Amino acid sequence: MRNSKNEAFETIYRQHHPMVLQMCLGFVRGDKDTASDLSQEIFISVWNNLDKFRGASSYKTWIYRITVNTCLHYVKKDKKVRRLSSSEIENQTSIIDTEKTINDNIPKLYNAIGQLKRIDRLLIMMVLENQDYDSIAEVIGINPVNVRVKIHRIKKRLEKILKNNKDE
Repeated sequence: MRNSKNEAFETIYRQHHPMVLQMCLGFVRGDKDTASDLSQEIFISVWNNLDKFRGASSYKTWIYRITVNTCLHYVKKDKKVRRLSSSEIENQTSIIDTEKTINDNIPKLYNAIGQLKRIDRLLIMMVLENQDYDSIAEVIGINPVNVRVKIHRIKKRLEKILKNNKDE
């Protein structure tokens, strides 16, 4: 029994770790260390509750819920999360990923996402993870039509934030 739990967890981890890390990065405005810590905390929770998973939803939906709850708890608990300026983020990224010019825009996006309300951050991170609107609606607890409207408005806000940051 223990061996099958290990195998199930390893499969779940391999399949869902990139998504979890991406969501965490969005919540912590691109702070890779904090996102990694949150990701580890989430998978500890997945491990501890794997035997309790009833299959009422997919593993992906279940893990999204754990991720969202963990990230929201972190944001509430740590009101002192340092806001990095886009230039600080760009400097950190260029040191780490100098050969990847496409990554130059990622910190700007995370910084812009970090300026959104918590629920809007969650929604846009799920979109960036290529989640369909029905899955997003299931995780958030609203209907898919409402998800479409909210995402449209969030994209408009992000465009405005990115444009304002570019003009600075």
